[in-house]
Amino acid sequence: MERRTMLKTLTGWLAGASLPASSALAAPPFPLKKTEAQWREIVSPEAYRVLFEHGTERAGSSPLDAEKRPGTFVCAACNQPLFDAAHKYDSGTGWPSFWQPLPQAVGTSTDFKLIYPRTEYHCSRCGGHQGHIFSDGPKPTGQRYCNNGVALAFVPKDQALPALRT
Repeated sequence: MERRTMLKTLTGWLAGASLPASSALAAPPFPLKKTEAQWREIVSPEAYRVLFEHGTERAGSSPLDAEKRPGTFVCAACNQPLFDAAHKYDSGTGWPSFWQPLPQAVGTSTDFKLIYPRTEYHCSRCGGHQGHIFSDGPKPTGQRYCNNGVALAFVPKDQALPALRT
């Protein structure tokens, strides 16, 4: 975010305006576009809140945090593969955590919801909010992709990946 844009945003917030979820002034283009009604037909209300309203699920609420089988974690909205289960680890945070996504699976933006900037990541296909990236992860990347479990689905290695939603 440019300094001028950040200062305008912070000044507006201090004056009582709401702080934007992302530094992006316009939503980036995503290959898969659906209306709010179409997404709501596909995902649960809680998944919609996380994926498309940038919500966060309660820590420890997702069974995917304890998932340890080989397989692939896919976007709950569009079924795009996001993470190999081999890159998952127990961060102790109560959310599924990974040290690396699959190539080109996620995009990032800057999130100012907590006033200070954080790196948010989303599905690069549908734009669904997945979580945030932190610099306290394990080697080899040192990164922690802290994911909302409700934004994911798990596909065991012995099952075929679901078709991408169109």
